[in-house]
Amino acid sequence: MNRKDKSENLNERKEQAMHGGGERAIDKQHAMGKLTARERINKLLDEESFHEYDLFIQHDAREFNMANKEMPGDGVVIGTGTVAGRPIAIFAQDFTVAGGSLGLMHARKITKIMDYAMNMRIPLVGINDSGGARIQEGVNALAGYGEIFFRNTMASGVIPQISVILGPCAGGAVYSPALTDFVFVVENVSKMFITGPEVIKTVLGEEISMEDLGGARVHSEITGNAHIYSQNEDECFSKIKQLLVLLPDSNAEKAATVAVKNPKPEYSIKKIMPVNSNEPYDVREVIRAISDDSCFYEIQELWAGNIVVGFGRLEGNTVGFIANQPLVLAGVLDCDSADKAARFIRFCDAFNIPIITLEDLPGYLPGVDQEHAGVIRHGAKVLYAYSEATVPRITVILRKAYGGGYIAMNSRHLQADFVFAWPTAEIAVMGPEGAANIIFRKEITEATNPDEMRKQKVEEYKEKFANPYVAAGRGYVDAVIEPAQTREYVLHALSIAKNKTVEHPAKKHGIPPF
Repeated sequence: MNRKDKSENLNERKEQAMHGGGERAIDKQHAMGKLTARERINKLLDEESFHEYDLFIQHDAREFNMANKEMPGDGVVIGTGTVAGRPIAIFAQDFTVAGGSLGLMHARKITKIMDYAMNMRIPLVGINDSGGARIQEGVNALAGYGEIFFRNTMASGVIPQISVILGPCAGGAVYSPALTDFVFVVENVSKMFITGPEVIKTVLGEEISMEDLGGARVHSEITGNAHIYSQNEDECFSKIKQLLVLLPDSNAEKAATVAVKNPKPEYSIKKIMPVNSNEPYDVREVIRAISDDSCFYEIQELWAGNIVVGFGRLEGNTVGFIANQPLVLAGVLDCDSADKAARFIRFCDAFNIPIITLEDLPGYLPGVDQEHAGVIRHGAKVLYAYSEATVPRITVILRKAYGGGYIAMNSRHLQADFVFAWPTAEIAVMGPEGAANIIFRKEITEATNPDEMRKQKVEEYKEKFANPYVAAGRGYVDAVIEPAQTREYVLHALSIAKNKTVEHPAKKHGIPPF
């Protein structure tokens, strides 16, 4: 065979392999409103930047008449490319080939690209669309999952790992996305569950739809397993690109610096903050009032809304924002919001992203349900995450900072680098009303007019304790600042702390309150 014939033979083989499960299978995929594996990769990556590897891999199954069954690429596409000019590693399961089921060689392709990502220190994106373990391969399929989980764990905190659920992701397969940093889901496309509706019906006798069991909304709003929700695949890929440009390639670097853009004039802190300290407001507006170009990329927007976390930029550099949300449960900390905040803090710390905390909360959520759900253990995660973090940490107390919540939200006592407070800040063991009822109970009950006496004592307590000046007088607050000065003070603090170095005691690892 001459050189021309060999080239033609190569092109024929490539064409056949890249056609996946064939026209009928591709048409069926499109009919479900889903793109194919390679279409998805090309949507995400820069044009013509994708280089595919292991195109000609075949499955290794021999039982159940599998020996002669063709499975192009063994149902998964792997390779490298660029997003906004920066390299990433990627794999995408091909549902047109045996339902994207995972066998030994399928898993080896995934672990190979995971090893590339780790060795080259570049982000990893995994697109999941699979019927699960390939039953015909038995324990080999389970071994493949185990190899993937191990690499997810080793890569954690070293390179950013993004999982995209664009089809079914069932059984043991769900644990790989759960081990990654960010999980993206799409309405009417994404399905994640340990046991499917059929199993639940057989075991429990309950009828439930796949969407209600583990659809995109369920995992975005109820379970917290998903971080970014989208209406369609195009929106999803756009959001992945936006996130990737905010992150560094690995823990050995910092996120890229971009041109500085001042906040947009329509975001004014004076207009955002209500006069009444008990009136709610949207803390995301405060974030936009101080972040570059008023841009804010929110994480887990639909879950645990009483705390807001996400990325923005200050002076062109990526920062992580954590803020209590007065619009939801008055911004209290509870089990879910504590988990959400702690996980985000640890991600920022792992990837050299400074943390800005905006505090306004009346404490932890009280009640039997929360106590029984383990709010003590969950709440301790926030304390642990902040205390462990070595990146620059800056706190601005906007209004309420009561009790254990004050301590937990990156207080001076957890070694925050800078703590600022607005004149409206109320820093105390508990709210003025509750404190006055306890401290001045005798005076109130014995008064001729208890209601009037209660009002007087509440004001007395506010004057003595529920203000920023007592804490500032002890050095727990570095400066009491006007709200309009917030961006100025935070920018200066970041410039001072940019070369911060902290050494913790030598140990194998800590033991967080998981």
